[in-house]
Amino acid sequence: MGDDSRLAAVVALAQGMAAAHSSRETWRAAAGGARRALGGSFAALSVWERELGRLRVLVNVGELAEGEEEFPEDEWYPVHQFAEITEFLHERWAGGGEPDAWVETAQGPEEGRAGYCHQRVAALRRRGRGCCVVAPIVLHGRAWGELYVARPVGEPVFGRADADFATVLAAVVAAGIAQTERLEEARRLAFTDSLTGLANRRAVDARLDEAVELHRRDGAVVSLVVCDVNGLKRVNDTLGHSVGDRLLERFGTVLSLCGAMLPGALAARLGGDEFCLLAVGPSADEVVKAADEVCRRAVELDIGDGVACGVASTQDPIGPVRSARRLFRLADAAQYRAKAERAAHPVVAGREGPDDPVVRLADEPSREADGERRRFRGRHAPG
Repeated sequence: MGDDSRLAAVVALAQGMAAAHSSRETWRAAAGGARRALGGSFAALSVWERELGRLRVLVNVGELAEGEEEFPEDEWYPVHQFAEITEFLHERWAGGGEPDAWVETAQGPEEGRAGYCHQRVAALRRRGRGCCVVAPIVLHGRAWGELYVARPVGEPVFGRADADFATVLAAVVAAGIAQTERLEEARRLAFTDSLTGLANRRAVDARLDEAVELHRRDGAVVSLVVCDVNGLKRVNDTLGHSVGDRLLERFGTVLSLCGAMLPGALAARLGGDEFCLLAVGPSADEVVKAADEVCRRAVELDIGDGVACGVASTQDPIGPVRSARRLFRLADAAQYRAKAERAAHPVVAGREGPDDPVVRLADEPSREADGERRRFRGRHAPG
């Protein structure tokens, strides 16, 4: 491959990773771009998990051998089987050496040349591959993992020039991974409540819109639990805002624990003393059970006065739910009724017959175009 072709391959790799919208897409673009650039039949990207002492495969692309998967759930190798991970990627590089790539063949090391890893040679033979080039990936100043590209038996063996080119490709991959991490961290911050670590209102709005669309299209059960922490103002006024923040943090932990009872549920802080759980799939009764557990655990906190909790589910007789706004209004109305009655258990929309008061309240025309959630508080909070 000439210099122009290699430059084009580097550009294509960088562009492919830049166009990715998730970590998985980034991994696939990295491995796929490197495979094409090096003329390999197979490529893999792996991360070194120091705390677990293992090299975990993130993605396999190209001609997969039996038992290999594109995104393996549990493909990893103990570091002690791949001594070069610690000797080459860490000790040698940290000692001033360059993180250069190397080549291994199914025939093993040449006479007089020490091989890095007989396990890797055995894996080449087992999977019908003739050679591979392994390139260390260095990220944030430390060894992160490796890029691995292989060719089948019968194809030309990688040479020193290929290894040098693989080193360049690994540096491009490292830059792409770093960019993806920065973008994902920005997204995480944009959709995360800084105090509790739960999702924020923006995340709920986005997920709820998707959930309601799924309900309209496929009939999926969508349930929303809205909670209001009782006594936060009293705590702030008498014990200080730092104690109030601690109450919110502790309730956030309670909500997260109870939300784990519902597979895939999103636990969020909407703002101030208001929280919610959004579940897609579990039955309405399962959601009510989780909400009841939220109420029980909130009472056991040593600060605050428990929680007012309202539930609305498309599985209950609440009428058609064609928008996220209506489900929110129903759950909100149920929550404010719970607060007005100082209920120890969740109030559930639609479970009091044809003239359910929560449904009636939620469906009343509002004079407020915005901030309609607050209108319930003034009308139904206890004096």
